[in-house]
Amino acid sequence: MTIAVGARDIKRIIKAVSTNLIARFAPGSYVNMTGETGRGLGEESVNDVANYFVKCFYEYFEKLKVPRAEIERFVAGKHALEYGPGDIPGVALLMIAHGAESVVCADRFPLMKLKPKNVQIIKLLLAMLTPEQRKRIEGCFSKPGDYTSGLLPEKIRYVVATHGLSGLDNQADLIYSRAVLEHVNDLDATFSDMKRALKADGVAIHLVDLKSHGLHRDNPLDFLVWPAWLWTLMYGYKGVPNRWRVDKYRSILAEKKFDVRLMEPTLFADNEDIIRVRPFLAPQFQAVDEQDLRCLGFWVICGKEGV
Repeated sequence: MTIAVGARDIKRIIKAVSTNLIARFAPGSYVNMTGETGRGLGEESVNDVANYFVKCFYEYFEKLKVPRAEIERFVAGKHALEYGPGDIPGVALLMIAHGAESVVCADRFPLMKLKPKNVQIIKLLLAMLTPEQRKRIEGCFSKPGDYTSGLLPEKIRYVVATHGLSGLDNQADLIYSRAVLEHVNDLDATFSDMKRALKADGVAIHLVDLKSHGLHRDNPLDFLVWPAWLWTLMYGYKGVPNRWRVDKYRSILAEKKFDVRLMEPTLFADNEDIIRVRPFLAPQFQAVDEQDLRCLGFWVICGKEGV
């Protein structure tokens, strides 16, 4: 298994480099060109998206071992930080509905749009909630009931910044993300931002997806064959997988002195795929042991060390 140099691969490289330059120098244009939502590029119904947000919301608390009946008590008055919210603050709205005081949504790209489809999704979320929860969400908008009027920044604030960093300092009780950390282009800076943002008694929970996100060819792990310089040239500014494996996350968590309370794999690669790809891995992955190479996703829950 080697990097092919046929016409198909040359075309892929040229296209990837060209669009990467657009993402670097005109991120807004790149978002408009690709139609990126933060949830992938597949077709989604409004029901699918609304149900996805509800699923994400409850899964965080299941992993945190907070029963559904206790979520409002757990969330009440808290300030949350979400990395990579996408084009709709669906989970952020559900946090507010359950009593959170505020949510900061940090992203690298200006994805948020209160377009008609997204307004429909918000209305579907509202229909699933109690009157009191709906009232809390209504209070997030400049004009209550008008979901195109804009979000009140004191309730839900979007921060679009280099590397998708929040810039918060000791302000977040709860930090969360889903299938986002594998996309950040500076993992070390993201965890530093997270550590700085987290209050002493706060908690961070993340679901990390280490699959190729459609960028492999014949083997689910062959996207790890591309040399780092070429991968960066092709994809470094698009928010596609940064390719770091679970050992990198473990190393950063230790270096930043996080208190890791859970690190649980969610999916593993087949042994056959590892055997076939192992001889051709890019240099930064050659020392990754087999168990870490097999890991295609994981949950992590952490806080500040010593708390």
